[in-house]
Amino acid sequence: MSPVVVAVLAGGAGRRMGGDKPRRRLNGLRLLDHALNKAHALAGTVILVVRDPAQADGFVETIVLDAPDIDGPLAGLFAALVWAADAGFDQVLTLACDMPRVPGDLLSRLQSALTAESGVAVAASGGRLHPVCALWRTTAVTVLRRRADEGRLSLQGLSEAVGRVIVDWPAEDDDAFVNINTIDDLALAEAALPEHG
Repeated sequence: MSPVVVAVLAGGAGRRMGGDKPRRRLNGLRLLDHALNKAHALAGTVILVVRDPAQADGFVETIVLDAPDIDGPLAGLFAALVWAADAGFDQVLTLACDMPRVPGDLLSRLQSALTAESGVAVAASGGRLHPVCALWRTTAVTVLRRRADEGRLSLQGLSEAVGRVIVDWPAEDDDAFVNINTIDDLALAEAALPEHG
């Protein structure tokens, strides 16, 4: 398998939750703690990607800053791909800070599906793509930069442009990819998470 770094994307403002989403607590741990624990369980090298250094205060991971001239999640992905390539990695697994239940076989299944011709393997469940849970080749950075310069900031669009393979998880695992965007989402996850470990 190619060397891989896990990039936890935590640069969003979290406006729908009233701000500071990564530090919101779920079963006693911050959402970002849940994401970092998952990341460390998947691979040995983990980076935390944020827009503002203050978002990473109190965390010991390697901190990478979003590309300042790109909006949305592509800013974090671009920064992660550049960091990984410079560090000698071929692949970047992206995780969102607000998805505390991603499956333990996420990396292994995405790596197995990634072909020589594809630039990314994207998780899917319940008929939905989860492009923030994806394994990207670092070579995708060139296409990302061009699309960002053209104002095309869709992760799904980028995944199509670099040649994606889709990896489906069973319907019963759909909630493994739930993301927490609001206080109500957080309350639901608080009730359900103990069942999922």
